[in-house]
Amino acid sequence: MEERRRIRRRRKLRLKAALLGRSGGGQTSKVHLAADRKCRPLAFILTTGQAADSPQFIPVLKKVRVRGPVGRPRIRPDAVAGDKAYSSRGNRAHLRERRIKAVIPEKKDQAADRRKKGSRGGRPSATTPISTRSGNTVERLINKLKAWRGIATRYDKTPDSYLAGLHLRASMIWIEDLTRTTR
Repeated sequence: MEERRRIRRRRKLRLKAALLGRSGGGQTSKVHLAADRKCRPLAFILTTGQAADSPQFIPVLKKVRVRGPVGRPRIRPDAVAGDKAYSSRGNRAHLRERRIKAVIPEKKDQAADRRKKGSRGGRPSATTPISTRSGNTVERLINKLKAWRGIATRYDKTPDSYLAGLHLRASMIWIEDLTRTTR
């Protein structure tokens, strides 16, 4: 009995070190990322498969750095678009503090709770409807990343090598886009 526990504990530690976790598709990792409007990657974070999306919003946003021709890299976007998974008070408060426009639809239960509180519930989030093309940029970027079989199936054992593959594929996407626009 004790031996089984020790084996189970060792297996859990190994999976945790490899950033593998239980998900709908089995043992896997989850890539949280930020993209610009042209479906080019800006930042990556790798977590276990069961990790929620909303807590990773601020760490991904903190990793965004866009270099310009001169000066410091830009770290504060004008607006951030996301799906309902990122509609939390903490995320909205963080965006408000940094004076970033949030284009994130409000969840139905959050809106109902706010309305139920009446005037104490605050005002509704000012979201502008986003077009389908700009609303699914991250999904289209994930499709571009997964066109590389190693990323789609996660053959790499360590999170570092998997993240390196993600960065390599991201640089290929950037180079492809930059060479297409300069022709």
